[in-house]
Amino acid sequence: MMGAVGLRTHIWNNNLKSILLLAGFPFLLLLLALAAALVFTAMDGGAGYSGGSKEAYGFGADFSAALQSWPTMALWSLIIAGIWFAIAWFGHQAMIDMSTGARSVSRKDEPELYNLLENLCISRGITMPKLKIIETDVMNAYASGLTEKQYAVTVTRGLMRSLNRDELEAVLAHELSHIRHRDVRLLVISVIFVGIFSFVAQIVFRALFWGGMSGRSTGRRGNAALLMIIAIAIVAFAYLISIAIRFALSRKREYMADAGAVELTRNPDAMISALQKISGHAEIENAPEGVREMMIENPHTGFMGLLATHPSIEKRIAALIEYAGGQTLARSTSVPTV
Repeated sequence: MMGAVGLRTHIWNNNLKSILLLAGFPFLLLLLALAAALVFTAMDGGAGYSGGSKEAYGFGADFSAALQSWPTMALWSLIIAGIWFAIAWFGHQAMIDMSTGARSVSRKDEPELYNLLENLCISRGITMPKLKIIETDVMNAYASGLTEKQYAVTVTRGLMRSLNRDELEAVLAHELSHIRHRDVRLLVISVIFVGIFSFVAQIVFRALFWGGMSGRSTGRRGNAALLMIIAIAIVAFAYLISIAIRFALSRKREYMADAGAVELTRNPDAMISALQKISGHAEIENAPEGVREMMIENPHTGFMGLLATHPSIEKRIAALIEYAGGQTLARSTSVPTV
């Protein structure tokens, strides 16, 4: 099994890389502000052409006008991002619960499940997160929250019915590890930022389609079209990079959460068996993409697997065998109950 010192080192390195990745989000936001400045400059007639030499009112003058309005656009982008972030910070858990149908449960409601999570928390001196359940036969789980008071672990009814006690404990330990490693906070923040980019990008694209270039001379239309093409390229670049950052954060952390689960339970075989049972039965159709990325398994792989938010089950099991001393087990055809 991976030693505690080695695991802490991996966690530290992973968190450092994640912080560096997240530090790129303000840069991308400024790029989107530049795209918005280019679009509105193109729609507004550029440098205010009203006659004069071609050199004075060429593309360079239009681009300079866009650069002059960039600080204003950047300020508005930061204001929008700040409002969005504040709403998401205080209301993200309610939004997640509403989209998935999760509900909070107490020890009285689910005594065995509650006790399993509580015992794991006690063993590491961790504050007990809220426990939630989704009434579906799908097998999945996720951790959520931005602060200690907001942290929650959510599991599906199908997971509880299909996994035995050791396997269920391994899944709870996996989600608890996401909280211990501060994965949840980083992932939620990255999802919020991508939502901000999506919102700003939609504004830019709507401006492109709603705006017109009527009333401009042929030369002015050409300048405006070029400004818009540059804006589209900037928006596409910023949006794709933001998605790539979010996916990279998620993929790296699943391996660490699996290792953290083994550290908590001392039972790599239970984690392997749980992953085997979950594989192929984890699709929650009504969950937003941002929530799926926080789950123990997200079967969506995107274009040729390049946009997958999770490593494959096979790769995760292989890592548990190689680094944690686990063994693959034959899948049982029976469905144990908790």
